[in-house]
Amino acid sequence: MQACNILVINCGSSSIKFALVNPTEPDFTLSGLAERLGSADAALHWQYRGSKDSKPIGNADHRQALAELLPLVERAAQGKLLGIGHRVVHGGEYFTTASWIDSKALQEIKSLEPLAPLHIPANVQGIEAATKLFPDLPQVAVFDTAFHQSLPEHAFRYALPEVLYRQHGVRRYGFHGTSHHYVSAQAASFSGLAYGDSSWLVAHLGNGCSTCAVVNGQSRDTSMGLTPLEGLVMGTRSGDVDPNLHGHLARTMGWSLDEINHTLNQDSGLLGLSGLSNDMRTLEQAREQGHVGATLAIEVFCYRLAKSIASMSCALLRLDGLVFTGGIGENSALIRNKTVQHLSLFNMQLDREANALCIRGVAGPIHTPGHTRVLVIPTNEERQIALDTLALLKQHTA
Repeated sequence: MQACNILVINCGSSSIKFALVNPTEPDFTLSGLAERLGSADAALHWQYRGSKDSKPIGNADHRQALAELLPLVERAAQGKLLGIGHRVVHGGEYFTTASWIDSKALQEIKSLEPLAPLHIPANVQGIEAATKLFPDLPQVAVFDTAFHQSLPEHAFRYALPEVLYRQHGVRRYGFHGTSHHYVSAQAASFSGLAYGDSSWLVAHLGNGCSTCAVVNGQSRDTSMGLTPLEGLVMGTRSGDVDPNLHGHLARTMGWSLDEINHTLNQDSGLLGLSGLSNDMRTLEQAREQGHVGATLAIEVFCYRLAKSIASMSCALLRLDGLVFTGGIGENSALIRNKTVQHLSLFNMQLDREANALCIRGVAGPIHTPGHTRVLVIPTNEERQIALDTLALLKQHTA
C-alpha cells in the first residue's frame, strides 16, 4: 500500500468541507469548501499547494458539488487516491470505531437520524454521492461519537427509567471525539509521554464546546451528552440548564417545544448572555470597551468551563496536563487565563508571555515551571479522520 492520499469529506446540510490528506506530509495538498449548496449562490472554494481559487456552481447539490471536486482531487492526488473518509456526527452504540461503509453500515447510519436529525441526512447525502462518483474507492465512516464509546456505564447513563435507555438509546454519547482523540495524542507526543500511559483533560472550544477526560488513550468522560446541547456555555447553545426549564417556559410563557429548543440552541450561550454576538473575538473587543453583556458572557463562559474541567478530573487517577484546542482554545489568551485562574487547586498557573504567544496555530506549553502542565494544541480533525481511515484500510488489506 504505497499511496497514502485520503480524501476527507465533511458534509453539512448545505456545505461540503473537504481536504486531501497525506498523513506523511505536514500540510494538506488540497482543501476547501463547497457552500450554499442548493442555492443560486452555490460556490466552490479551494486551496491547492498554497494557491487559492473559487468557482460558481449555481444550484449544485451535494453530488454535483462532489463531481466538480473530482478533477481537483485527481490532479492533486496524481492518480494515487487510496480512499475516502467521511465525518459522520453520530454513531450511536452501534459504531464504536471507524467503519467500512457497505449497504448494511449505511442503513445503520440512516437509522440513527432520530439522534442527530440535522446532521445524519447531510452525512448520508455525502456518502451516497461519493459512492456513486467513486464506486471503486473504499469509503470509510469516522464518527464523532465513537471515541467516547469507551465511557464506563456510570459515566454515560442518565438517572432515568431503564426502558428509555434499553429501547430508545437515551444516554450520554458525547461529541468532538475526533478532536479530543487527536489533540490528546498530540499532547502526549509533545510531552514525551506514551499515549497509552498518560492522562489528560481536554477543552475543545469553538462555536460548539466540550471537555473530555482521556486516560491511556481512551475517553472516560465528556461534557456533551445525548445531544451537543449538554455541558458548556457555547456560541449560541445554553449548555446545562435546569431540566425543568422546558416545563417552566411552556407553562409561564406558552412556548411550544420547537420555540424552546430554538431558544436553547440558537439564541442562548454567548449570544444570549451578551445580547451582542456569539463570536468570542467580538466579545473580547466589546469587553475592552466596557460592554456589560460581553463582560458577563466571558465571565460565565470561563467559570462554567473551569467547573466542567474540574468535574472531568473525577475520571483520572493522575493528571499529566490540561489541553486547550478549537478556535477559541487555540487563539484566546484571555479565555485560557481566566479559566485557569479558577483552577488554582489543581496547581495550575499560566506564564503570561507564553500564553500570549500561542495563537494562530502556534502550539506549546503555557504554564509556569513547577506547575501542572497546560498546553495549547491546534486540532486537526481532517488529519485524524485520514489516520483512522488509513488504519482501517490497512486492516482490510493485511
